[in-house]
Parts: sequence; C-alpha cells; structure tokens
Amino acid sequence: MSGGPAGRRSPGEPWGGVSPFSIKTKLGALVVIAVLITTGLMMIAMRTATELRFITVFSMIATLLITQFVAHSLTAPLDDMNAVARAISHGDYTRRVRENRRDELGDLAQTINRMADDLEAQDRQRKELVANVSHELRTPIAGLRAVLENIVDGVSPADPETMRTALKQTERLGRLVETLLDLSRLDNGVVPLRRRRFEVWPYLSGVLKEANMAVPARAGIASGSGSHTRTDVHLHLDVSPPELTAHADPERIHQVVANLIDNAVKHSPPHGRVTVKARRGALPESLELEVLDEGPGIPRSEWHRVFERFNRGGAGASNGQGGDGGTGLGLAIARWAVDLHGGGIGVAESERGCRILVTLPGETSVQS
Repeated sequence: MSGGPAGRRSPGEPWGGVSPFSIKTKLGALVVIAVLITTGLMMIAMRTATELRFITVFSMIATLLITQFVAHSLTAPLDDMNAVARAISHGDYTRRVRENRRDELGDLAQTINRMADDLEAQDRQRKELVANVSHELRTPIAGLRAVLENIVDGVSPADPETMRTALKQTERLGRLVETLLDLSRLDNGVVPLRRRRFEVWPYLSGVLKEANMAVPARAGIASGSGSHTRTDVHLHLDVSPPELTAHADPERIHQVVANLIDNAVKHSPPHGRVTVKARRGALPESLELEVLDEGPGIPRSEWHRVFERFNRGGAGASNGQGGDGGTGLGLAIARWAVDLHGGGIGVAESERGCRILVTLPGETSVQS
C-alpha cells in the first residue's frame, strides 16, 4: 500500500519515525535522565568532597526509582490486555482494554478492542443464524410431518391434493437448503465470476419469462427468498436503448434480477405491476437496473437493513402478500452478487411502492 500525502500521517504513526509519546522516546528519556542524575551527583561530590560511594548509592537509588516508575507504566496496560485477551479466548467478548495512552500500547489497545468488537459481532451473527435457520427449517418440517401423519392415521387420503401439499413443503425445504449452500459458498469466496458481453433485452426477457413460468410449475424462482404464488401481478420490461449491451456474469445477474422480481411480486398489491428497467451507465458496457413495484414501499428508517440476512420486514405481511415463507436471504444474495461485480445496490426514492436501483460498472471493474 502506498503512503498518504506528504505532511499527513495515519493514527498512531510517529512523526519522523519516533512519536513524542512512543515507548522508544520514554526509554530514551529514561537513559538520558539516569545519565544526568549520575553526572549531577558526581559534580556535587567533586564540589563538596562527598565520598564517591555515597554518590554511587544515591545514583543507583534514583535510577531504580525512575526505572520502576517507567516499567510500571509499561507493564500495567500489558497486564490489562492479557486479562482481556484471556477473557476473549474463553468466549467473553464484552471486556475491553482502556484506551488512555498515546503510544504503541495505546494503538495495541485500540486494535484489541476492534478485534473484540468484530468477534462479538460475528458471535452474535452466528447465534442469530442458528436461530433463524432452525426456525425456517422447523416450519416446513412441521407442515410435512402433519400431512404425513394424517395420511398414516387415515385422517386424510393420499390423494393428489394432499400429496401436492406435502410436495410444496418438500420444495420449500429444498429451496432453503440450496440457498444456505449458496450462502456458504459465497462466504468462503469459492464462487467464480465469469464476465462476458451480452445483450440486455433478450437476457432480461428470459429472466422475466422464467419468473412467469415458475408459478404454474410450482418450482419457484431460485432466489432463496421463497417462491411466490402470485398470478395476478404483471411483469413489465423496459430496456432503453433496445440494443443495450452489458459486460457482467450473466448467472450472477440472473440471481440479482430473479431475487428482486420475487421480492417485488410478493409485496405487490392485487393486480399490481412490477417493472424492470435497464439503462446504459456512465462507463462503457456499464448497466443500471431498476425494479419497481406498487406495494407499500419501505420506510426510510429500514433502508439500511433491507439487504441484511434473514431480514424479511413487515410490509408484505401487513398486506397479506408477503407471508409466504420467505427466508430473507434473497436480497442478501443479490447484494453479494452486485458487490462481486464491484457495483452498488440500494433502495432509491420513489413516488409509489419500492424502487431498487442496481449499478454495474462494466469492463472497467477489477475483481479483487
């Protein structure tokens, strides 16, 4: 990494290699003070005819006292850091080191506290993940178990309608497991990015056609947020200019568009309209995508949480359209796919409903 501009330094970086509050400076000052004390006492001895042995004893005592004071100021924060590190190793992420120093130990304290914050956040996310996955798996398993128990007990006949109910719960389980596998692969960074140039209109037409065919086929969109069963929502495609092209990974972009359509359909009112717009971006082969619905929209206070994992919101449920078993993972996967391209995704201002804006940088993006 290259250094910052001349005349500026990062926090904790010393001026000219040595900070006025650094440990190096303190140890150097200790040596200088010890020499000055010894020299001063020697001069006093020469002028007062004091015996050399008394001067030596006084010099040693003064030097030891100053050394003890400096050593204590250095070892006390190390003991504190050791106690905090030991607590973290035993799973207690609430302990923090006091950040009341302006030397290397102060920088180390800040680093340990940041590490503790990250570990605490990861531990909280892990617990939330286990709880949410357990909840999501329990619902379809309980439904499937109830159907099979009714068949075994003779309460319900094994007719096609009953078996379709069991199949629906099984498909929901399969979608959830597949989504969790996708999530694991993207977290481990093993999903490759295969960019190529493609025409936007026929590509998006195919995605919308699959979304329309998914309902009667009961297959759902491979999105991770559940499959919508709405047949009254109209999907509309708007690409300008019609010959628009883009440079990206079509499979990953399919995940993005399919998830956004799926989410928009779920939260649309009866006989609503979902519009997918595509426009040319500012750079060559760049692309701007918009997915708009006519639903209740998302409160501005929730914009920053829309793409969090397992965040399902409450807008859809309030309309009776969103409670179809979505896992809240679809939009998180969409954000990951966009981030993988070096683009951006977020909620944008809209006069009606919800408007999700996606920007893809095109050929100039460099995958890190």
